[in-house]
Amino acid sequence: MSNEEVDDIWDDFINLPADPPEMRQICFSCERPQNVCWCNYLPKTRLKPKCRIILLQHPAEEKRSLRTAPMLTLGLAEESCVVYKGKKFPTKKHVGLWDILSSKHSVLLYPSKKAMDIVDLPKETELHNLIILDGTWPQAKAIYNNTPLLQSMIHVKFMHKYESHYIIRTQPTDGCLSTLETAIEALTVLEKDESYKNILLKPLNALCNFQLQHGAVTHQSKEFKKRNRTYPKLIGRRLRQYLDNVPMVK
Repeated sequence: MSNEEVDDIWDDFINLPADPPEMRQICFSCERPQNVCWCNYLPKTRLKPKCRIILLQHPAEEKRSLRTAPMLTLGLAEESCVVYKGKKFPTKKHVGLWDILSSKHSVLLYPSKKAMDIVDLPKETELHNLIILDGTWPQAKAIYNNTPLLQSMIHVKFMHKYESHYIIRTQPTDGCLSTLETAIEALTVLEKDESYKNILLKPLNALCNFQLQHGAVTHQSKEFKKRNRTYPKLIGRRLRQYLDNVPMVK
């Protein structure tokens, strides 16, 4: 190596910046980079539904960067949305949760065999708490199976398939909704108020638009891809059996 080449290498070292590259500024509320922060799309005045939303959140959800639960907790009044974290409920750290889950005024939104259509919930039902499991379908099922108290509650489910606005994430089947959308649809039905959709979907739509502008693509469900023979990955046996029993769309 010539002296000139050595000098060039030293020049390169000398020109390296002394300080590390500047980190992206992160929003304190939504914990997203400020250039893709969706906080400006939250309601100026937090909504206060008649019943509380109780989220039983799997610990893995905290690690997801594109989760929707924070949109719900920031869009509703502080006392209107309560989050409990864990894989099994309740434990000693879940203060007050046993009373909530054992109350006759609490209902679990989960598609069990005994679940009724949410629209058929008797009008005279005095509903104080709507319980929603926050996690992937396998995680939600595990929480349900590990929590006997949940199994003894009144269960409701959606019989109508709703179209998800969460277009940057692949869902298992058509009609699957994010945590935010699940709560929105439930509140819309229970309180017969469309404003929940009009107001609370804004940050989710903003998030999807930000991601699409930065290179993300729209996603179809695994069910849609299988029907149209565009799903390249192997899927689980149970999901395949379910999809095989769903009539093909022609």
